[in-house]
Amino acid sequence: MGALQRVREDLAAAKLRDPAARGALEIALLYPGLHAVWAYRLHHRMWRRGLRFPARLVSQLTRFLTGIEIHPGAVIGRRFFIDHGMGVVIGETAEIGDDVLLYHGVTLGGRQREGGKRHPTLGDGVAVGAGAKILGPIVIGDRCVIGANAVVTKDAPADSTLVGVPAKARPRRDGDDSRALLAAPEYVI
Repeated sequence: MGALQRVREDLAAAKLRDPAARGALEIALLYPGLHAVWAYRLHHRMWRRGLRFPARLVSQLTRFLTGIEIHPGAVIGRRFFIDHGMGVVIGETAEIGDDVLLYHGVTLGGRQREGGKRHPTLGDGVAVGAGAKILGPIVIGDRCVIGANAVVTKDAPADSTLVGVPAKARPRRDGDDSRALLAAPEYVI
């Protein structure tokens, strides 16, 4: 996929996930979550080529400009969107599937100091509410919804809703919309 096609896909994903988005120009110029993802792609390419220090240096500049920290070693799928974004942290060994939505204040962090896989893996279509913390080398299944301020430290099967501290997974009902679930009062703690 070419760079221009990827940019168009990112803009369309932002417009789909943010009801306040008015048009492609506004999204391209004013959405720090999108800027952070675009910069991450450059950092990640540098990281994979062994340019570790320059990749980290430029990623820290992006963090300063956007308030979003994405480690260049993280692996991120297509159509990833960070809404608002301030305070988002994505660790080095995090893996994020396609069509994932994160709100501000989300942490994909580690719980251990040993090397290897230390950060979570999010499946395709996962939506994570504001302030949620997903910690450790856990796997969150496809199409899960994580409520605002939840603290997730255990694996979750696909199509689950996770709420609470510590978060507990429960099956989602058929037809539940991720955006509507994230705004529902019973999913906020």
